[in-house]
Amino acid sequence: MENRTSVKEFILLGLSVSQGAQKMCFVMFLLFYLMIVAGNLLIVSTVTSSQHLTSPMYFFLGYLSFVDICYSSVTAPKMIADLLAENKTISFVGCIAQLFGVHFFGCTEIFLLTVMAYDRYLAICRPLHYTTLMTRRLCGQMVLSSWVGGFLHSLAQTLLTTQLPFCGPNTIDHYFCDVHPLLQLACADTYAVGVMVVANSGMIALSCFLILVMSYAVILVSLRSQTSEGWHKALSTCGSHITVVVLFFGPCTFVYIRPSSDLSEDKSMAVFYTIITPMLNPLIYTLRNQEVKSAMRKLWCRKVGSENRKV
Repeated sequence: MENRTSVKEFILLGLSVSQGAQKMCFVMFLLFYLMIVAGNLLIVSTVTSSQHLTSPMYFFLGYLSFVDICYSSVTAPKMIADLLAENKTISFVGCIAQLFGVHFFGCTEIFLLTVMAYDRYLAICRPLHYTTLMTRRLCGQMVLSSWVGGFLHSLAQTLLTTQLPFCGPNTIDHYFCDVHPLLQLACADTYAVGVMVVANSGMIALSCFLILVMSYAVILVSLRSQTSEGWHKALSTCGSHITVVVLFFGPCTFVYIRPSSDLSEDKSMAVFYTIITPMLNPLIYTLRNQEVKSAMRKLWCRKVGSENRKV
């Protein structure tokens, strides 16, 4: 790779070339990133410290929040710093590392959301067997499988990209290093690699999305025999997850299911699944869930009480 690649760094154009817009974006996205870290850390600490949030749903939610922090941290800090920097460069190694991190945590989140849908399916459609089927060991195995699946997917994407020679232009019309922008800069025919990228990333996103749609279709059909109270409770439980799935999978599938020709569209869509969805996840899951809100209040009261005792 060293012998075939003469490019040592790339230039990221970012979201906007306007100086005024960049300053506004800096304030906005810095606020968004702080909300991502604070909100998801709050969920992680609440789930891990609460004695009441012991169901598999909250076990998965804690890992989802942790992945959200990691996922956004791969791209957001660099993007925010570049909004005020004149020299918006990233080293070749840093670019490849960012590519790996984006696909690792992004694919892990896709698998976790799919696992959470399966959990909701068992809880609603097979409630009598739920505790025997969804054991702590199985939950751990599914989370581990999500991490391993994300790693293997990201490794494949990274290896496909690093095998290409980069010897000419080094300007990326994006705010982070991704496969499609790098394919357009390669000094070789990238058609075959592009097809493999779409088959890998696009099909994972699309197939998981179809699995999610089918699982919720089955859930809705099974709710026909439920009482009005059971119907509302089930919809309240699933509503948060459906909202997150639509916000995350819609833009993600749009970007990776086709060969990219318009990077300006891609980077606009990427804002949704790298920044907006991780920021909204804590709000979506807490505002619609009384148990989480109650656990957060207890955690806050416990913390305040311990501080008062120290004083």
